[in-house]
Amino acid sequence: MTVQFSDLGLGDKVTEAVTAAGYTTPTDIQAQAIPHVLDKKDLIGIAQTGTGKTASFVLPMLTLLEKGRARARMPRTLILEPTRELAAQVHENFEKYGKNHRLTVALLIGGVSFEEQNKKLDRGADVLIATPGRLLDHFERGRLLLTGVDILVIDEADRMLDMGFIPDIERICSLLPTRRQTLFFSATMPPEIQKLTQRFLRDPVRLEVARQNSTNENIDQKLLRVGATPKDKRAALRDQIRAAKDLKNAIIFCNRKRDVATVARSLERHGFDAGALHGDMDQKSRTDTLDGFRAGKLAILVASDVAARGLDIPAVSHVFNFDIPTHAEDYVHRIGRTGRAGRSGSAITLVGKGENKYVEAITKLIQRDIEWLESATPATQEKPEEAVEKVERRPRSSKPRREKAERQPQAESKPVKEARSQRTERNKHRDNDDGPTTFETAGHIPAFLLRPARSSA
Repeated sequence: MTVQFSDLGLGDKVTEAVTAAGYTTPTDIQAQAIPHVLDKKDLIGIAQTGTGKTASFVLPMLTLLEKGRARARMPRTLILEPTRELAAQVHENFEKYGKNHRLTVALLIGGVSFEEQNKKLDRGADVLIATPGRLLDHFERGRLLLTGVDILVIDEADRMLDMGFIPDIERICSLLPTRRQTLFFSATMPPEIQKLTQRFLRDPVRLEVARQNSTNENIDQKLLRVGATPKDKRAALRDQIRAAKDLKNAIIFCNRKRDVATVARSLERHGFDAGALHGDMDQKSRTDTLDGFRAGKLAILVASDVAARGLDIPAVSHVFNFDIPTHAEDYVHRIGRTGRAGRSGSAITLVGKGENKYVEAITKLIQRDIEWLESATPATQEKPEEAVEKVERRPRSSKPRREKAERQPQAESKPVKEARSQRTERNKHRDNDDGPTTFETAGHIPAFLLRPARSSA
């Protein structure tokens, strides 16, 4: 018998909102996690990205928050997210599924005015969604008290580790009441995160819906060997985009922010509808770009790993790794942007010279081999015609110089000969590098050097 949302113990208001959104059957992680959250148990949820982890804690939290009310500057629940985009997405989920509730939801992220955020905190927040840095900023300014938090959610915990937020997480946990419910959700669970759960969770229920670090079977994964230069990689990327079957939209991931802008500009120059998204952009630009991509106004999104975690864009057909991720776990999150909600997807990773070690780390992590696409220009080899061109160019480039030398007048004046011999003598000393060269004037001494030096008296 198939489990329905109405069978999970959620409140009537929540069930009604879920049904209005068009959902009746929960995903595996939702079906398993929601009853434990409603029982107020600590929980570690490990599931592939795109399986509905966000609703696994949003829906039961809405039910638990139906009783009670928030006090000024003392939120009742706290959700920590590694990026602004993920925090904004969780906020959207609360607005979507909490439309029948009168709950106050505050969003604390960087790039937004402190004043507006302070107004919401002063009114009292039932749900506080924040990035760690901005949360601590408000706390240090005396605008926030954390002693009333009943539920703590740490989402994308492994991403917190990658971004260096673990010290902030430890500090935040120390400011919270010891008697609280703590929920951990992530697609991967590194050893450092496991140690953190041992410190801050009490007898947690561990749910692992899919094998840890696995990738979605609906995603067709491919590797492509490309040339060593950025120009070669950009050309290979354009070829793959043009050759892709059923490409509706695509996310292209780069390792560095500056490459995001470069690749986006290059695609635009070649007629592609592309936009950039990275951490150095202001919040309004990031939001507008992401909204345009979600709405279908933008076909290609070139992004850093700021877009790799948890962003809910269900209909992404293709993912391209312009740069192969140096951390194997990031590969799982990147390609997880496609093949979501039961759809099929395609992921192509460009592999340059000397990057096989990253491929080996990825295949070891996901415990499966990835098929290689045929490449006409392997990164480890040079095109034969390019090698011939290099050889042929040398004699052609030297010929004009010989002709120019033949056109030089044969006879030189005496001053020219003297100057040439003096330059040759200087160069001889310079090539020997016997020490500092002396000042030479090629037979001419400026008049100011011939003046007698003045006495110090």
